[in-house]
Amino acid sequence: MSKPNIIFFFSDQQRWDTLGCYGQKLPVTPNLDRYAKQGTRFENAFTCQPVCGPARACLQTGLYATQNGCYRNGIALKTDAKTIAKSFNAKGYQTAYIGKWHLASNVGRSREKIGGRFNYSTKPIPERLRGGYKDYWLASDVLEFTSRSYKGHMFDGDMQKVPLKGYRADGMTDLALDFIKKTDKTKPFFLFLSYIEPHHQNDRFRYEGPKGSKEKFKDFEVPGDLVGKRGDWKRSYPDYLGCCNSLDYNFGRIMSRLEASGMDKNTIVIYTSDHGSHFKTRNSEYKRSCHDASIRIPMLAFGPGFEGGQVIKEMVSLIDIPPTFLSCAGIEPEEKMSGKPLQKLLNEKGRKEHENEIFAQISESEVGRLLRTPEWKYSITAVGKDGWLDMGGEIYRESHLYDLKNDPHELNNLVHSPHHKEIRADLAKRLKRRMEKVGEGSVRIEPA
Repeated sequence: MSKPNIIFFFSDQQRWDTLGCYGQKLPVTPNLDRYAKQGTRFENAFTCQPVCGPARACLQTGLYATQNGCYRNGIALKTDAKTIAKSFNAKGYQTAYIGKWHLASNVGRSREKIGGRFNYSTKPIPERLRGGYKDYWLASDVLEFTSRSYKGHMFDGDMQKVPLKGYRADGMTDLALDFIKKTDKTKPFFLFLSYIEPHHQNDRFRYEGPKGSKEKFKDFEVPGDLVGKRGDWKRSYPDYLGCCNSLDYNFGRIMSRLEASGMDKNTIVIYTSDHGSHFKTRNSEYKRSCHDASIRIPMLAFGPGFEGGQVIKEMVSLIDIPPTFLSCAGIEPEEKMSGKPLQKLLNEKGRKEHENEIFAQISESEVGRLLRTPEWKYSITAVGKDGWLDMGGEIYRESHLYDLKNDPHELNNLVHSPHHKEIRADLAKRLKRRMEKVGEGSVRIEPA
């Protein structure tokens, strides 16, 4: 068999529980649910950074945000970064990118070295800032700034405006289908398809599903972490689900095209998101917190190697996606990559060897670090540091401890509990080890 095509279907700010195969009761994702029964579903998947730009930098490099330097939004990916696109290029793959990029601008103050100042948030992105994607480019650096749900544009490889027709996710999919149709069939391709749905529309301060979403999804069941909380979920959730339903519809369009052309036999499709949304119940925005509403995401894989309707219960991270891409293509992942190929969990030996915990970094709202195990969530915040200006710290203070088995919705913070002192000490030791492993040095953690 020739090397497989790879399509990465990437959503923005999508909670895991919006999919039926993760428990959503309304018919929001019939296509994804149906294909999940044929492919592989990762039951416990999490982001490594619950902020848009940093999560994307992690995906392009396979390194945590403090390792690649893009620790907050508004920091461009270094032009000499070893990216997955460059690795695919070297092995004869066509590389294509469509959608939101969020890695081409250096804006805002920082105490870290981020290079010169430039801003392509609403402008076409020059080739040197495209991360190595060379065969097809159709993107905006901050897509929510160049489009709304039914109006807007992106820029092509020649830096010309390309309008989005109809609902934004539909228009993006039209362009993706055009690429798949016209691609050189003598070479495999890697397509990174980066939607903005279901991210809120920044300039309107709301989620914008397709017309009719409010009525279609008005009878939603309130997620447990939102029950009794203020936030803006009451007015936002139907449209939020409408956005997710649109993604599902467009996922179905792409899968149908692959099947109609016979390309499905040699194409791997991976679906996930950059982070979730807590609907302003944990801080003043939608993510940037240690809670599962911010960090837990859907993750599905389909195609050669991922068949059989498997459900993997071990915890996996967004940082595992880059080595997974490369392994799909038979490319040896960079040794310095922080994640592990998801393929290792498809056999019993790999599952037994798997370190079943998640490490994540948080920026902007705080300089935070967290460790999640199947039983516990433990997070710390750097003392005297600013989440926009500082990448890390030397002294941290405990901020959250949740007993996930007895408190799955993270409503009772045990960080001050004297009965959990030994548990916090053990988790602190493990978290410090993870921080040292990614080059953050030795830190001190103070009690709350």
